[in-house]
Amino acid sequence: MSSRLHGRGALFDAEPAGLVPRLVGVRPHELRAVEPQECASQEELPLLVLSGGRGMGKTAVLQETFSAYQVTRPGRQLRHTPLALIDCEQEAFARPRPEQAPEAWSPVSQALLMLAEQLGERVKHAGEVVFPRLMAGLVAVAASGWRDADAERIRRELSRILLLNEGGAGITGLAGRWAGRVVSKVIAATSGQAPFVAAAIEATLESVTEGFAGRRRQKSSTWYRTYPNAGGNAQRGLILLSQHFRAGSPSREHAERRLVRALLADLTEAYTGLGSRLRRLGRPLILLDNAHTGPGPGLMEAVLRDRAEGFADEVAFVVAVRGPDHPVLHGAPRLELAEVARRTDWRPDTSPASRALVVPLPRLSADDTLHIVGAVCETAGTPAELPRATHRLTGGNPLGIDLLAEAARQHPQRADSLGRLLVTPLAGERGPGEARPVYSALLEKLVPGDRLEELTVLAAAHDLESAVALADARLPADFGSAGVRTLQARLAAEGLPSVPGHFAGDPFVRTLLLLRLHDGQDGHGKWREVHETLIAHYSPDGDADSPGDPAQARHRLHHELCLGDTSGAVAHLRDTFSTLDARIWLDTLCFLAAAPYFHAHDEDGRDFDRPDDRRAATALDHAGTRQPAPEGTDPVLHQRVRRLLHAAWQLSDPLVLPDERVCERMRFELLQLCDLREEGGALLWQAAQEWPRDARAGRPLRTPKDETDDPDGEA
Repeated sequence: MSSRLHGRGALFDAEPAGLVPRLVGVRPHELRAVEPQECASQEELPLLVLSGGRGMGKTAVLQETFSAYQVTRPGRQLRHTPLALIDCEQEAFARPRPEQAPEAWSPVSQALLMLAEQLGERVKHAGEVVFPRLMAGLVAVAASGWRDADAERIRRELSRILLLNEGGAGITGLAGRWAGRVVSKVIAATSGQAPFVAAAIEATLESVTEGFAGRRRQKSSTWYRTYPNAGGNAQRGLILLSQHFRAGSPSREHAERRLVRALLADLTEAYTGLGSRLRRLGRPLILLDNAHTGPGPGLMEAVLRDRAEGFADEVAFVVAVRGPDHPVLHGAPRLELAEVARRTDWRPDTSPASRALVVPLPRLSADDTLHIVGAVCETAGTPAELPRATHRLTGGNPLGIDLLAEAARQHPQRADSLGRLLVTPLAGERGPGEARPVYSALLEKLVPGDRLEELTVLAAAHDLESAVALADARLPADFGSAGVRTLQARLAAEGLPSVPGHFAGDPFVRTLLLLRLHDGQDGHGKWREVHETLIAHYSPDGDADSPGDPAQARHRLHHELCLGDTSGAVAHLRDTFSTLDARIWLDTLCFLAAAPYFHAHDEDGRDFDRPDDRRAATALDHAGTRQPAPEGTDPVLHQRVRRLLHAAWQLSDPLVLPDERVCERMRFELLQLCDLREEGGALLWQAAQEWPRDARAGRPLRTPKDETDDPDGEA
């Protein structure tokens, strides 16, 4: 397993074999078979589906799987078993090339061609696989788009398809000769009265029959006899296949299923066909990335339906889908990654979806983060707290951990602050001369790119109502509440969690979006506009000085803190300290302290001209940070509440490494406040024990569960 691909051993372990080696039958990175007692059942294999949101490492897993089953030699690469990897999101599957006819092309047909080309490459000690059935089917499909084509284009497309049936590296000119014969007949058909598609199919079948005497290479001339309504005639079957494909859905889906079955039949024959001279240890392995889009759903559904209907094959599939579910996989069995490490308790029923096995990729652990950051920053001299802070910020998101570790390696002088790292240009991520901030590189891969601007604004919202208020005030008029709801549903479908109190539920993604909002303009104009809109939204009748509903009041104060105005929050906490229930008061403190903070501002919200963290300076009561208490208030309580708010605000910030001095200050202030309350004092005392530990460990501050003393707490 790759040194940077941690937390996925259940998939790749060699001793004992992980899930992927058990499915393939060969141990990764070596030409050695998995022991029979470890191997997956020979009767039927599950179609393995790795699910998860953006950045969870699905692509990295597939790339590691791909590299695990090929051997690199000077000037060439050999596979341990037939192997193919495609990304279903790539441009090749978005639309046909300009010269291709849409009725003769689909994402599935294009994917089958690309898969077969990879699967047909030479395998160590075994040679190539040929695809006569698939070749004939693809010729039949392509032929319907050739009527207005020139001879050179027909020859070019034919040569690529016919190469699927070449069986040796030395037969380099055979496909060209086949193409020449078929082109001659096709050109004749275009200028005469002969059925056009029939002429291409007839020429193809004749060329295959003449080109090879072996029965295995001539399977295409007989296999399509069983196509529905073909009447035992292979040519008739291929004509019907072409017609169904050209007719579009649902007829096209029927034809595509037959083409997928042709690919699997050709692969299976390389293992089970009579007279096969190939020595093969592992099963063929097909890897589909982003299989929720492009040709992915069609390929998955065809395989699952055929397996459910009894069409067996010898192919191992590992596919990755974005989000927690997909309609094709509705009702599929699900197992956690840890549950498949040593055995696979997979039992299909009669439904097609049951032939899949969905394994969600979990977030990485704190130990995984420690190892990744340590491996990347081994000689960079980064702070010891960096791995823990990285895990706290990313929540174990593999992409986030990787890019932050790389940024710390490139800029170790900035690694004392994750906020500084995120705005640091990351060299090499896009090639020379195209360095961009780390947060931009992350957002490109973690959120839908076509809705990045809208998400940047809506990330500050707490719920649907506040999101609609932002959309009405700060987004184009045609977006509105319908756009908000559509985007909310899309995020959920892609696996971004829905969390009460936040429109963007994932804390890591939300932090990146808010950083982009803050960093986007000189003077932070858009940042101010968004938070001023929300302050007005949570102000009764637009009056920010009116107390209003307590829940609305704390939301309003939260956004005032975002703009650097702490006076309202301090006054609210000071004035309600003796009247509010202690639990509600601590909840309010935690909520206010969660306000995002990217650097210091002065009282008017402008950038402060000093680099230090004003929250820490205020919490520690440094010179120049104290402000006089308003007349008529308790000055001691005012200063304690002010210091406590700034300490909790700094320690709640996922972009800041924990400061031991601030932890101790928070503990001290909570203990002092504990003595000022008879009721609720135990809860304040418990918070004084738990919050510093949570802050040091990178856990969010939470109100203690009950008001009982913690016997294991710090003294």
